[in-house]
Amino acid sequence: MTVSLHPERSFGAFLFDMDGTILSSIAATERVWSKWASRYDLDLATFLPTIHGVRASETIARQNLPGVDPQSEAELVLRDELEDVEGIVPIDGAARFLAALPTERWAVVTSAPRELARRRLGAAGLPMPPLMVSGEDVKFGKPAPDCFLLAAAQLGQKPEDCLVFEDAVAGIAAAEAAGMAVAVVTATHSQSHDTPHPKLSGYDHLSIDAESGWLRIITHSIQSGA
Repeated sequence: MTVSLHPERSFGAFLFDMDGTILSSIAATERVWSKWASRYDLDLATFLPTIHGVRASETIARQNLPGVDPQSEAELVLRDELEDVEGIVPIDGAARFLAALPTERWAVVTSAPRELARRRLGAAGLPMPPLMVSGEDVKFGKPAPDCFLLAAAQLGQKPEDCLVFEDAVAGIAAAEAAGMAVAVVTATHSQSHDTPHPKLSGYDHLSIDAESGWLRIITHSIQSGA
C-alpha cells in the first residue's frame, strides 16, 4: 500500500520528536527504566509502555510512590541514560532526510533533557538540529502543546504551517492540540496506532522540494508502517 504524506500541502517547517521518530533508543531506554522500576517492584509489562514520549519526572509522578520525589528520581534516571547509549541507531533514512532540509526550517522537539538529547543524537550519528526544544524549555510537557508552539514561534512559523513527525501517543496529542499537521512514525512500534494521520516506517522513500520557499514532501512508493 502506497502512503502519501500530505501531498496536497506545503509547510513552513518540520518539527521532529526524537526517540522513536528520528532515532531508536528503545533498548537503552527500557534497560534503564526496567532497572528503576525493579527498585520499586513495579510490574514491567504494565509500566514500560507508559514511559515513552513524556518527561521522566511526569512518568515517575504518575506512579504515586510514597516518599519518592519525582524530580530527584528523574535526575537519577537521567544519569543512567547518559551512560547507556548502546544500541541507539537512526531510523532508516533519517540522516539523509534531515540533511536535505533548509537549516532554518526544522527543529527537534523532545521530552528528553537537552543533555540526553545531544548524547543520543551523537550516538545515532544524526546531525545536531539548528533548533532544539527540550523537556526543560516548557512548563507543561507533552501531551500539552507548549513545546511545539514554542518551536514554531522560534522558527517564525504559524502553527498551522508546521508538520510534526511523532511516534508516541502523547506527542501526537500535543501536535493536534497545537493545531499542526501530523505524520506518525511507526518504526519502533509493533502495534498500529489508532490515528487518522498518515504513517511512515522510515524516511528512505521521502525527498524534499523546497524550491518554492515552502517544504513539500515527495513520496516515492513508501510502504505503510501500519
